[in-house]
Amino acid sequence: MQKAPIVQKSFSSWKIKLAILLGVGISLWMLYRGISEERFIPVENKSGDYNWIDANGDGNVNSNLSAEFNAVPKGDYVKQTFTDALSAIRWNSKTFLWLGVALLFMVGRDFFYMLRIRLLTNKELTWKSSFSVIMLWEFASALSPGVVGGAAVAMFILKREKIALGRSTAIVLITTLFDNLFYIILIPFVFLFIGQADLFPTETAGSLTVQYVFWIGFSVILFLSLFLFTAIFIGPQLAGKLLVTICKLPFLTKWRDRASKTGEDIVLAATEFKKENLFYWIKLFLITCGSWISRYLVINAVLQAFLVLGFMDHILILGKQLVLWLFMLISPTPGASGVAEYAFGELLSGFSQSALLLATMAIIWRLISYFPYLFIGAVMLPRWLGKKNKG
Repeated sequence: MQKAPIVQKSFSSWKIKLAILLGVGISLWMLYRGISEERFIPVENKSGDYNWIDANGDGNVNSNLSAEFNAVPKGDYVKQTFTDALSAIRWNSKTFLWLGVALLFMVGRDFFYMLRIRLLTNKELTWKSSFSVIMLWEFASALSPGVVGGAAVAMFILKREKIALGRSTAIVLITTLFDNLFYIILIPFVFLFIGQADLFPTETAGSLTVQYVFWIGFSVILFLSLFLFTAIFIGPQLAGKLLVTICKLPFLTKWRDRASKTGEDIVLAATEFKKENLFYWIKLFLITCGSWISRYLVINAVLQAFLVLGFMDHILILGKQLVLWLFMLISPTPGASGVAEYAFGELLSGFSQSALLLATMAIIWRLISYFPYLFIGAVMLPRWLGKKNKG
């Protein structure tokens, strides 16, 4: 009964409004930029009306700067207006087919999440309860800054599903560990197929900063994974002692007894998890891979709906999503709202020179992968809380 206010506070209406406002605001800005921007697009066989003259002397083709181009009878570039960009957005059977595939990947992602939570709880949660937990967990993530995530709220969601808080804590830590492990293992494979110059945006002045942020973030994730592995599998007692020590702070003293009990539960849960065989952990990792690959393939499917992409294009898109995910992870906005849409356009600009098309694809991506959790969670939360309060 005491946890309901904590959960309700995490899902407060102002957070929902802020998340929607940021996401819609950045999307509208991207659309405005796409509508108002004129670009010069390269063409073949001298069929254009402009040539590039490198007016600013930087050696780069700045396709959105009119001063960089001179009108000529037979040029290498044509000017793309809003009407031209709009006509490039084609809605046909292929478009709707791949958008349907994107939706299936989102369903697949949540299915793998449900499969994972049932595995970690030894099937104590039914499929229906697992669905509620995952939807509310995603709802919490959608309303929390990327750097915070929904993990803290997930512990209380699991607790209200009759999973001991210590075990709930251990489950959330394990999911975090395996999510990070997937990321850490995938990075070296990505660099086998993709050069660093292709992975990071080179057109912007801050491209070097993007690389620094990426590698610093990767190092932090690696350190966190080592810490979580130690806390769960090597020294769970240290994790319990750390909780008690933190709760000695003056403004946290009232939580000391609860922290001590949670620490004991973590030790018990960690002891129980240590009994699992190697096949259990391999299965857990494969399920985690399934959830993340499904998450990433949503963007691939959205881009395939509007563009013609080859196999290596899809590999490059997957690689760029690792950079995109890191920036979403460190975002201070709810659910990385605003940051995600902007980073999408910047990182994937090499696949289309139409800012309008990029804006459209970014909006569709977020409509499929983000906004549904806001609405599903907002509808589900009151009923779930009412049911748990009665229980």
